[in-house]
Amino acid sequence: MPTLRCEPIRQWEIRMNIGEIARRAGVSRSTVSYALSGRRSVSAATKQRIQAVIDEVGYRPNAAARALKEGRTRTLGLVVPPASLRLTDTQLEFVASVVEAAARADLDVLLSPSGGDHDRSFERLISGRRVDGVILMEIRLEDERVTLLQQAGLPFVTIGRTAHPEGTFWVDVDYAALVARCVHHLADLGHREIALINRSAELAATGYGPAHRAQTAFTEAVRQRGATGIDLPCADDPAAGEECFAQLRERHPEITGIVTINEAALPGLQRGIERAGVAVPRELSVAGVAAAHLAERFRPRLTAADVPALTMGAHAVELLQERIAAPENPVRHLLLAPPISLRDSTAPAPLPRT
Repeated sequence: MPTLRCEPIRQWEIRMNIGEIARRAGVSRSTVSYALSGRRSVSAATKQRIQAVIDEVGYRPNAAARALKEGRTRTLGLVVPPASLRLTDTQLEFVASVVEAAARADLDVLLSPSGGDHDRSFERLISGRRVDGVILMEIRLEDERVTLLQQAGLPFVTIGRTAHPEGTFWVDVDYAALVARCVHHLADLGHREIALINRSAELAATGYGPAHRAQTAFTEAVRQRGATGIDLPCADDPAAGEECFAQLRERHPEITGIVTINEAALPGLQRGIERAGVAVPRELSVAGVAAAHLAERFRPRLTAADVPALTMGAHAVELLQERIAAPENPVRHLLLAPPISLRDSTAPAPLPRT
C-alpha cells in the first residue's frame, strides 16, 4: 500500500546524513531540507551542488532525494470533500481505487480536503509543489479549483467534469444517459408517473455536475415518453431518504416508479417503503445509479446502472501518470455508461384502481 501522509517527506530518514550533506555542499541544513522537500525555492545551482554531494557520499536516496534528482516527488494529490461531510460509499471506493492504483505504480498519495474552511489546504497543495499531479473529486459545472490548477500549471485529472471540460483530462459517469435509460426502462414497463430522487438541493446549488445532469436528463426523458415527472432533492443520508419517500407518498401517491442517483439515501428509502407497507415491485418500481454492492444490498435487489468506481479511480491514476510523463500528449477523457443491471426492483406498472 502507498503511504497516506500529510507531508511529502519522512524527516527521520534523512536526519542521519543531512548535516554531512550540508557541510560538504557549503550550505545550511535548512537549505538541504528545502531542496529535498520542495517546501521553499532553492536555486538550480544549489540543487545541483547538493545532488553532487549526495552522489559522492553514496547516500541512498529516499523518495525526497529521488524527487530532487528526477524533479518529482513520486506523490499524487487526491482532493476529497471535507472530513466534516460523510463520504458516500462510491466516494470511498474512488479513494480506495486511487490508492491501490498508485501503489501498483510505486507512488504515494497525499489526501487534501477542499471546500468550506479547507480551501487553504488545497491552495497549499498546489502552491507548495508537494505533489507531481492532482486528482480532483466532486466536480462542479463551474469549478474554481480547476481554474487554479490550470493557472498553476500542475498536471491534474478530474473525476467528474465541468460544464466545459475541453482541454482537461477527466473520467466520469454519464449520469445523463443512465438516468434517461432508467426512465425509459420504467416507461417500457408502463409507468407514467415517475419521480427522481436526486442529490440535495444544497449540493445542486453549488453546481454539482451529476445532480444537474441527472435532473436535465430526467426532465427530457419523461417528456419524450409522455410521462409525468417529479424531481425531489434529498440529502445524502438514510434519514433523509426515509423522509423523502414519506413526502413523496403524501404529496404524490400516484407515483409508481422511482429513479434515484442518491445511493447514500437508499437504506432510508427502503425503510420508508417498508414502513408504508408498499410492495416492490408489485406496487412500486425502483431503479437507479449506484455501486453494485449497494444495489445488491437493497431489498428487493435494485435494478441499477452499477457505478464502476474502482475502475474509474484506476483510470484516473493512469491518465494522470500520462499527463505527468508526457504533457504534450493530446487531451484524453473517459465517459462511462455501464448497462442497467436488471434485478428485482422493477416490474410492469400496477393496473389503475377502479
